[in-house]
Amino acid sequence: MRSILCFGEALIDFHAEGTDGHGYPRAFVPFAGGAPANVAVAVARLGGQARFAGMLGSDLFGDLLLDSLHRAGVGVDDVVRTDEANTALAFVALDARGERSFSFYRPPSADLLFRPRHFRAEAFADTAIFHVCSNSMTDPALAEATREGMRRARAAGALVSFDLNLRPALWPAGADAHPTLWDALTLADLVKLSAEEFAYLATDGEAAVLERLWQGHTRLLVVTDGDASLRWFAPDADGELPAYRVPAVDTTAAGDAFVGSLLYRLAVQAISPNELPALVAELPRLHSTLRFAAAAGALTVTRQGSFTAMPDDAEVQAFMETHS
Repeated sequence: MRSILCFGEALIDFHAEGTDGHGYPRAFVPFAGGAPANVAVAVARLGGQARFAGMLGSDLFGDLLLDSLHRAGVGVDDVVRTDEANTALAFVALDARGERSFSFYRPPSADLLFRPRHFRAEAFADTAIFHVCSNSMTDPALAEATREGMRRARAAGALVSFDLNLRPALWPAGADAHPTLWDALTLADLVKLSAEEFAYLATDGEAAVLERLWQGHTRLLVVTDGDASLRWFAPDADGELPAYRVPAVDTTAAGDAFVGSLLYRLAVQAISPNELPALVAELPRLHSTLRFAAAAGALTVTRQGSFTAMPDDAEVQAFMETHS
């Protein structure tokens, strides 16, 4: 199986533990995380060939992330280090239902300094899928590096994947993210949105979003909604699948587990951009692929952390056998 290259930010998620008499966290425990890094770990945990490209600070947290990626089985040849900024941090608080809220310490951070010249010349040579999310589009220069990566991947024949993964707190105050997001959306073969993100884009209705996507390269859109039904759309078809319902402990990396598992299954089936329509046309195979991803996402919310929460293939298969 050829590799899945995930580009963007890797950061330290500090998860709150315990509360004092006033309801504030007593401590924050560090976990390796960052959406595209989580996706890479999800792929590697399942047995796929995963690589991560991005920039880390030459600091303790950068060391921790690099080591965590390596120990998870993710290739790190495309990671760049810098002394010009520190590694990004995020503080995560969970409510009683396991839903998370973030406080980001970014910018400035090392991941924002990645430029097109930092991609290795051979980075896309053996890449089956190139994956990004919008967290690497909040800065104009980094957004161009992201788009350049998507263009280079497409030129090399890779399937391009985009998870909106919108974090409004990372965008400049008062900025309209829509134009920048659409620049990336139209470059992607596969797009994943949450229901809230679909609504965010659908200022003129869902049909307008779909029409604009089909005018670009997109041939499959997947919309998740927690434990509510999953929806999928293609230019000539659409459908809905029930989601798995499980008690949530920590939802931090559930979407990343879903995406990583989906990309893993596409890579196993050697799905190229030209073969996405054939996958959609074969509904049992498409539904099986999406159910696998949904099961991985559901399993992840039952565990704390990001890298540490990702299931392996045997765990996902066992979960699917015991949960309808």
